[in-house]
Amino acid sequence: MGILRNEFQLKTIQQTLLKVVSRLSSDQRKFVAEVIGTFIVVVFATGSVVIDAKIHGVLGVPFIAFAPFVGVAIGVYLFGKVSMAHFNPAVTVGYIITGHINRRNQIWCYFTAEIIGALLASLFVKYFIGSEAHLGANSFNHSYPILIVFGIEVLASALLMAVILAVVYTKGLKGFSGIAIGGIVGLNIFFFSFISGASMNPARSLSPALVSGGLADLWLYWSATFIGTTIVAIALRKKMIEKMKEEDKIKL
Repeated sequence: MGILRNEFQLKTIQQTLLKVVSRLSSDQRKFVAEVIGTFIVVVFATGSVVIDAKIHGVLGVPFIAFAPFVGVAIGVYLFGKVSMAHFNPAVTVGYIITGHINRRNQIWCYFTAEIIGALLASLFVKYFIGSEAHLGANSFNHSYPILIVFGIEVLASALLMAVILAVVYTKGLKGFSGIAIGGIVGLNIFFFSFISGASMNPARSLSPALVSGGLADLWLYWSATFIGTTIVAIALRKKMIEKMKEEDKIKL
C-alpha cells in the first residue's frame, strides 16, 4: 500500500508540473530551465570543492573534475531541448554571435536566469554542504605569470565553446551531447584548474565569490571566459548560420 501511495503521489506531482509548464510561454520555459540547470551545474562544481575541503583534500582534483562533468551532463540532458542548456553567460554570448539568440529580451532572460540559478546554488552550498574553501570560489595560481593564467582560462573557455558548437552542428543536443560537453568541462578542470582555476563560467565564479566575499580574482573569470567563447563563436559563426539556414529550408 505504501509503494502504491508513493507512486500515486509521484504521478500527481508530475501531472501538476506538466500542467504548470504547459501554461508557460517559450521564453518562460527557457528561463526556468536555465535557472534550474545553472543551479545544478554550480552546486556540483562548487559543492565538490567544499566537500573536498571539508575532508582535507582526500578526494582531490579527480573528484572536483568529475562532479561538474556529472552536473553539466545532467543539465544538458534535462534542458537541452528547452533552452539549449547554456547555464553560462559566456556560452550565451557565443550563441548570440552564432545567431542562435537574436532577440534582445531573450538575451536578458538567459543572463538573469543564469545569475539567479548560480546565486541560489551558492546559498544552497553554504547552508546544506558547508562554507569551506570560500564556497568553492575559483582562484588562480599566483605563482604563474598572469599572461599564462589568462591564456589558460581563455583556452579552457574556448575548448568548451568549441565542443558545444561541434555538438550542436553535428548531432544537436542529444545522444552523447551531455557526456561530450560535461566531459570537456571535467577535462579542463582536471588539467588546467591548478593554473587558472578553470572556471569557464562567469556565473559559476560570481556566485560563490559574492556570497563568501572573496572577490579578488573575479576579474579574470569575467574577462578571459568571454574572450575564449567569443573567439570560437566568431570563427564558427559562418558555419553555424549556414547550418541553421539549411535546417529552416528542410522545415519548409
